[in-house]
Amino acid sequence: MMVVVRAADRARTLVLLAKEPVPGRVKTRLHSEFSPVEAAALASAAIEDTVRVMAAADAEHRLVALDGRAGPWLPVGFDVVAQPDGDLGARLTAAVDAAFDRGGPVLLVGMDSPQLSLDVSFQGADAVLGPTDDGGFWAVGLRERCPGAFDGVPMSTDHTGADQLARLRQLGLTVRILPTLRDVDEPADACAVALAHPGTRFAAAWRRLTAVDV
Repeated sequence: MMVVVRAADRARTLVLLAKEPVPGRVKTRLHSEFSPVEAAALASAAIEDTVRVMAAADAEHRLVALDGRAGPWLPVGFDVVAQPDGDLGARLTAAVDAAFDRGGPVLLVGMDSPQLSLDVSFQGADAVLGPTDDGGFWAVGLRERCPGAFDGVPMSTDHTGADQLARLRQLGLTVRILPTLRDVDEPADACAVALAHPGTRFAAAWRRLTAVDV
């Protein structure tokens, strides 16, 4: 049975929080098996997968909150705003605020899950949260501006996702939980995601670098 998603339950603005894929600055935990240049190539492929999915999604505005400079991986039709100084919570807040300036609801995603799908519906909830299997989250969405949404949430821990969910609920929001995805942080993550999603650009880059034919 086909489910019809109401326009009001879709994100009007999509925003990607990303770092320019410069060797030595991205995917440093992959350096145990990949050189800095190779790790950056995997990061670039992951970003390309993500923006392609964003470009194909049913949204009115697409935004990249970027640490660094845009490159050939960014297609036409995306706005770019610079990430401010500060911790991850401050950068998430700034990215979501910039997205709401274009129109809500807003859905923010990261650059570590090239296998993501953006067929996302709020289904009447105030917020959505996409957990990752390492305890973080790959997506967070808000129907309306929510000052303080990331306040007090410790980032980059194995309980960040749970703490973010608790924070949203503390603010009185109803939260819909999205499917759990695997972030690409370690070499084992890269292998697992590439093998499970062979049609992605990330998988093609991984096969090229590892000479694995699947």
